[in-house]
Amino acid sequence: MMIRLHHIPLLLILHVLSPSLVFAQQNPMPDVSGGWRFNVTPYIWAVGVNGTVNTNDGISKSTNLSPSGVISDLKGGIMIASEAHKGDWGLGLDLLNANLGSQPGKTATGTLPNGIAVNADLSTKANLKDTAITAAGMYTLLNNQSLYMDGLIGARYISTTVTINANLNLTGTLNGQYVGGKNIVRNPSMTTNTTDPIIGLKGRYRIADSAWYVPYYADIGSGGGTTNLTWQAMLGVGRAYSWGDLTLGYRVLYYDMNSTGSLQKITFQGVNLGATFHF
Repeated sequence: MMIRLHHIPLLLILHVLSPSLVFAQQNPMPDVSGGWRFNVTPYIWAVGVNGTVNTNDGISKSTNLSPSGVISDLKGGIMIASEAHKGDWGLGLDLLNANLGSQPGKTATGTLPNGIAVNADLSTKANLKDTAITAAGMYTLLNNQSLYMDGLIGARYISTTVTINANLNLTGTLNGQYVGGKNIVRNPSMTTNTTDPIIGLKGRYRIADSAWYVPYYADIGSGGGTTNLTWQAMLGVGRAYSWGDLTLGYRVLYYDMNSTGSLQKITFQGVNLGATFHF
């Protein structure tokens, strides 16, 4: 067997470098220094709604939007977040605009004392248009190789419009013959705007000194005049790259307004997918 000696230096170099090539990982923890750092995160929130919306209408006062069809319920929207940091201090802004709708239907039958069979078909289409803007100042409370945490204080503004299109169609038959009918249409609508102070925590936990991490977020607030309570939470998994991060999580936003508000114990919830670009 012959070994060509001029290949040995190359083999030795590859052997020395290979551990760093295989095990090199992008550090997902922020570099908290004196300089500025910026990031922008466009995201998709497959949001569904569960709860009761109020229109202050005497006949069609409330409806429920099920989260079971979160993709079909989402009619459109804009979702983007951004942050700017300098040292331990930072500012964050999150913009969410969503237009959701669902169309449940109900059918009932009965017989009047005079023998006329009555069929009632009720179709209701609930539309919910929301714009939520969360702005907060941040300060770094904890920063090491495994855990990063910012405390935040700010405010969340929400503008929500609830519209319920109700169509009740009544038909009567006697011995299988049509004898009459009536159609009733109602379109109650209500818009609520409110701004609430919030406090919270956000950050990430690094998984086993790798490029993978667990992002987290939580805030709570009240006192906007219309809102009894609002809170928001997110938990997921992410991976750092040289250009930024990819994250996948589950996000929940809750609102409980008083009797003059349009969101009565409403929960917005669903899977959140985002790409963060660092500058």
